[in-house]
Amino acid sequence: MTESTAAARTDQDVDAHAQEELARLRGSIDNIDAAIVHMLAERFKCTQEVGRLKAEFKLPPADPAREKEQIERLRLLAENARLDPAFAEKFLNFIIAEVIRHHERIAGE
Repeated sequence: MTESTAAARTDQDVDAHAQEELARLRGSIDNIDAAIVHMLAERFKCTQEVGRLKAEFKLPPADPAREKEQIERLRLLAENARLDPAFAEKFLNFIIAEVIRHHERIAGE
């Protein structure tokens, strides 16, 4: 066996190991993504109930004080989890905007 053949086999072994590790990590990512989707669905079920209550009692769809509290809380959670707080805030703002849109639709029914 030549030196280049030995190196090629080692590279192939590394490639096989890397492919196995990528598959394992991607499987974990897929499971986490599925959990996120299910958690978001549960969250939106709760916010739909909030929207119905707000509509029934003629409350505004948005609650800026609550939103501010939630953003501050999520930023702290993100920091503690070593996640970029700015990313967490953008993510929550996206969710809040969707919730408000749902609340406005419910109020208009």
